[in-house]
Amino acid sequence: MKPRRRSPEPPKGSPRWMVTFSDLVTLILVFFILLFSMSQIDLMKFQALSDSFRDRQVLDFQPSIIPAENPEQNEEIKENGDSGQLDSLDELLMEIQSFLDENGLEKVIVANRTERGVVLVLQEQVLFESGDASLIDSSYSFLDKVGTLLANMPNLVKVEGHTDDRPITTYRYPSNWELSAARASTVIRYLTEKHNLDSHRFMAVGYGETRPIVPNSGPENWEKNRRVEIIISDPKFNEDNNIHNS
Repeated sequence: MKPRRRSPEPPKGSPRWMVTFSDLVTLILVFFILLFSMSQIDLMKFQALSDSFRDRQVLDFQPSIIPAENPEQNEEIKENGDSGQLDSLDELLMEIQSFLDENGLEKVIVANRTERGVVLVLQEQVLFESGDASLIDSSYSFLDKVGTLLANMPNLVKVEGHTDDRPITTYRYPSNWELSAARASTVIRYLTEKHNLDSHRFMAVGYGETRPIVPNSGPENWEKNRRVEIIISDPKFNEDNNIHNS
């Protein structure tokens, strides 16, 4: 009787199909992890990366194809004032407004920002006696505040004198033209002499009664039209092609 042959023992370890299946599952897992990580990419950076492949010249001029990662460009943005911070005119306006609020002057002096720059509108009683162009003592505190602020900035300054439409005829001021121009000049002379400001930055204009802000229909409106306006010019705005040629 022949001895019965033993069946071969199965190989030790996991079956070969299981190893292949495990590799496949691992690859699928890695693939989904990769997809998830790509979904978290900053879209701005991804767009910049994509654009760089279209225009290879970007690599010749920028150390980094991502603008936010270029230190030199960040520094340039700060120097150009594009960082979103307030510019000098906004800061000046805030300083002036705070001064007006603290001193109860908001009803006789108006400060606002326009395309021309910061415009300060001072009613006659803040600066002068009626029919005169000599500064009164109570005007000094506000003008000193303006002079101190202007000393820290290079902007051009235009000072306009305005009157109501009632005629004036005196030895010193034959008409409203002379009175309005004299008032504008007096304000400039005080600022330049008291605060040692460059006179070339300033321009005086007398408009007389030609530019009223309200109709000259009675005492209340006459008072509003008798005013001096100080315009701290915005360099971006070219008034009448050049502020010096206004």
